[in-house]
Amino acid sequence: MDAAFTAEQDEIRRTLRELVAKRCGPDEVKAAVRTAAGHDPQLWQTLSQQLGLPGLALPEEYGGVGCSVTELALACEETGRALVPSPLLATAALAAPLIARLGTDGQRRELLPQLASGALTATLAVPGASLATALGLAGDNAGDWAGGGRAGGVQAKVDEDGWRLYGQAEQVLDGHSAGLLVVAAHTGGFARSRTLLFLVRADAAGVATARQTSLDETRPQARIELRDAAAELLGPDDAAEVANALAATGDTLAAVLAAEAVGAADRALERTVEYAKEREQFGRPIGSFQAVKHRLADVYVAVQAARSAAYYAAWAAGSGPSGAGAGAGAGAGAGERVGGLALAQALEALRTASSEAVQLHGGIGFTWEHEAHLYFKRAAGDELLFGPVHRLRAHAADRAGLFVPAAAEPVSVPVSDPASDPASASASASAEVAV
Repeated sequence: MDAAFTAEQDEIRRTLRELVAKRCGPDEVKAAVRTAAGHDPQLWQTLSQQLGLPGLALPEEYGGVGCSVTELALACEETGRALVPSPLLATAALAAPLIARLGTDGQRRELLPQLASGALTATLAVPGASLATALGLAGDNAGDWAGGGRAGGVQAKVDEDGWRLYGQAEQVLDGHSAGLLVVAAHTGGFARSRTLLFLVRADAAGVATARQTSLDETRPQARIELRDAAAELLGPDDAAEVANALAATGDTLAAVLAAEAVGAADRALERTVEYAKEREQFGRPIGSFQAVKHRLADVYVAVQAARSAAYYAAWAAGSGPSGAGAGAGAGAGAGERVGGLALAQALEALRTASSEAVQLHGGIGFTWEHEAHLYFKRAAGDELLFGPVHRLRAHAADRAGLFVPAAAEPVSVPVSDPASDPASASASASAEVAV
């Protein structure tokens, strides 16, 4: 593994940092999230059409740039620094990888070029609050998280006109502005229960979307209602293959999310350090006090450790057989699914950095006018949506078999001699019992 970035990767970071600094300050972020789309359409055109961010990790034959997950993670690290609201995560890290993995050749050639250019945005709609479970990050996604044949969730039925979907999905990332929905739905009832993925156009009959109030305004979410909505099956009618594709996509998403969280944590730390150098108490900057130095040093160590984990997860996701970099850079760790662990460390670092930012900014850190609360809400919102941290780690430990209990050794317990103890003669005829 070569840990050094290439000239192209450094250029991606430099270009994005300059653009974000000019176009997406705290005031612009607050204005963008209050629009109907939840983001700045002009900025999205710049990110997609001029810089090609949605197509970074897509093959060139489908209109993409042909890079790996690493480049997409680096791009999201820079957008995460300013909490840029955009459909990049939902389109490039959720919907597009699923279509690339499961879609037919016709579906890929029709949809992926539109997604790569930003002309079409897409997202994944999962019933209930089970996004992390569906992606195999916080639980086993081979269960009945999509409804299981019971009331609720999203149900799919097929007739002579094709597939039809019924039900509701909540907490759908950028669902109110997406043009294409990848919907996870249950079908088959109890006889042949299975969860499949379907393509649904957001403007189709029977589809209603409504933006929800969310803790983190920079991460817009929506409720999707499906009433006899026409749908197209994505990929094969094979629940196991769908579950594997969701888990692989979840690992990629976790690596990208981890890099994004690292960018946010790093920026929160930078702003806090700047403030500590300027704010004075007792005639000296508060940053000169040893207690403040220790707190900021702890945050710095946490951010750097999370950055290393995020970079490794992005490299591993892109080097596996299902990644964009398949066959390239194969080595130790290639194909490992370590995104969940990296995401847990990054979310924890962001929580620590944002909490310290609020605390060390003093009274101003609690006000709506300051940007510190935006980073704190991003940390809390992402952990609620993709975590929590302890579940990410617990599931990774279960998958690795770290806490499998060892088989108990049989213990021989002697039984009293019937000849010396007549009362026990009728209790057992053996000399010892194994328990």
